[in-house]
Amino acid sequence: MLNLLFSPLKIGNLEIKNRLVVSPMVCNFCTAEGEATERFISYMAEKAKGGWGLIITENYAITPEARGFAHMACIYDDKHIDSHRKMVSRVHEHDAKIIMQITHAGRQTNHLMNTGVQPIAPSAIPCPANQETPREMCVGEIKEIVSRFGDAAKRAKAAGFDGVEIHGGHGYLLAEFMSPYSNKRVDEYGGVLMNRLRIIREVIDDIRAKTSPDFPILFRISSMELMPGGRTIQDTMAIAAVLEKWGICSIDISAGTYGDDSTIPSMAVSRAWNVDSAEEVKKAVKIPVMAVGRIYDPIVAEMVLASGKADLVVMGRGSLADPALPKKAQAGEFDKIRECVGCLQGCIGKLIAGFPIACLVNPQLGFEDQVIEKTDKPKRVCVAGGGPAGIEAARGAAMRGHDVTVFEQSDRLGGAFGIAAYPPYKGDIASYISWARTELAGLGVHVRMGEKAAADIVRSEKFDAVIVATGAKSFVPDSIKADAGLIDARDLITAQAGEPGQNCVVLGGGLVGVEAAVHLGWLGRKVTILEMRDKIAADIEGGVLPSLLELVERYGIKVITGAVISEVSGGLVVYEHEGQRHRIKADTVVSALGLKPDNALADELSGWGKVVVVGDASVPQKALEAIRNGFVTGVSI
Repeated sequence: MLNLLFSPLKIGNLEIKNRLVVSPMVCNFCTAEGEATERFISYMAEKAKGGWGLIITENYAITPEARGFAHMACIYDDKHIDSHRKMVSRVHEHDAKIIMQITHAGRQTNHLMNTGVQPIAPSAIPCPANQETPREMCVGEIKEIVSRFGDAAKRAKAAGFDGVEIHGGHGYLLAEFMSPYSNKRVDEYGGVLMNRLRIIREVIDDIRAKTSPDFPILFRISSMELMPGGRTIQDTMAIAAVLEKWGICSIDISAGTYGDDSTIPSMAVSRAWNVDSAEEVKKAVKIPVMAVGRIYDPIVAEMVLASGKADLVVMGRGSLADPALPKKAQAGEFDKIRECVGCLQGCIGKLIAGFPIACLVNPQLGFEDQVIEKTDKPKRVCVAGGGPAGIEAARGAAMRGHDVTVFEQSDRLGGAFGIAAYPPYKGDIASYISWARTELAGLGVHVRMGEKAAADIVRSEKFDAVIVATGAKSFVPDSIKADAGLIDARDLITAQAGEPGQNCVVLGGGLVGVEAAVHLGWLGRKVTILEMRDKIAADIEGGVLPSLLELVERYGIKVITGAVISEVSGGLVVYEHEGQRHRIKADTVVSALGLKPDNALADELSGWGKVVVVGDASVPQKALEAIRNGFVTGVSI
């Protein structure tokens, strides 16, 4: 079925064993000086072990000032060679090829990340993401940067890398030179297209002079910049044809710039959305073209190749979620593949906050160097609750070799996280629950559906340890007088509460409340959100937020912030806003005011033995934290 996906291909003189490529992604796993740590090395080696044909590393800074993140990899000094050579060696042990991406952030950084200096750019125009005004480069500085790219490639070759990829996408320095959106120069490096490409030609020539004629040089470029006055796909096709003539071996087609939401698309963006752009570029060149953009399914990847739209398929977050995706796909074990759900909580949210990346569905990401050893004293472990924290607690304990039983009082796994798959754009979340069912079965975990864990069961069945993962329940603050007519937002979304009325009020404008409101808007209801804070959706990941707010606007949902709710009675909602008392009559009133831990079982077992509370049952938290918390607890039992 996947004959094309698992066929070899040559990039220049470099043969790749299959068409699956790991996308470059900054992970913040290196030292502050940019050297490879054991954590970084193990993270990369795990992908090679998983069967990827080609790994393109995160962007390596070519100067100290080129960095966009505090702990990204660097290659501006010979001191960086040895540690990264160790990483290359570990990758090569698994018959994978590895390409170093080299970059300069240009204006797309700030003084907090790049040793305290003012960013540089072709023109003194701040980028929309960092908004720190850069200094326009003089010609001498341009020549120096060109030489630094060549030096970086020379070090990459010395470290054993199989080639380099020049980062010319996403609004970084070289992309800034290529685009009239960011390049306003009137000298030999600005103006017409070939002038704007001059620095690219010089970089390629310098790399060639400092490496060898057959050392593969790849190029990453955004198909479209999606900014006013930015490059279009037609511009990129022309550039690709020029790059091929200048000796580039393969073109990696991404999209967007930072400051635009397409560079790291969320679950709201359709799958394989950028493939048609790769197809357009492929019409202009004969060298291999790579396609990227929310491609997680190997069968979809096969069809991309079969349609002739690309020669290789690049998966970034797919490789974070499941580094063993290629091996599972080749074995036909599609139900064992753990797919990315496009949440952006760990891979982007953590990175932007300055932390190492994480993955919501893969709690072992970044901890590949931590070996999980089998216990020599197996225990009988009860996991109360089949939500994400409970699933991962059970999985972790089973991996240690314990005899694990999960009690889930409903008829399906997932808990509140399963409900999260219902709102628009979030269907991919269900793939995690489906994977978990298969995974737990494979680990020999006993799952007792429709059965609630109770203290008498724990005692009578002689469990050695209990992990309480019973989640959280909705609550209404004591400050609000409410009758029994309130509908829980989660019951509304899953149709447990029956048909909503025509006029609806949603109490609470966090994630759950906004999604409930959007659900009602989609059903054609008139909806008002009342939120106490000064804005709605304050707890929603930035990459997901624009799409959700667009739906709020599309469905004409009225939003009232700064609203202090005091009473809900008989379908009448009373609240204060800007010192004035208001009343809204509603056919349906939905509560999304917050959650409180549901950990009664832990109280009932107080003094019994080993009892650990995880996930929302401990404190309401995001699924990213709950899953990691559950897994760590499971492997620690």
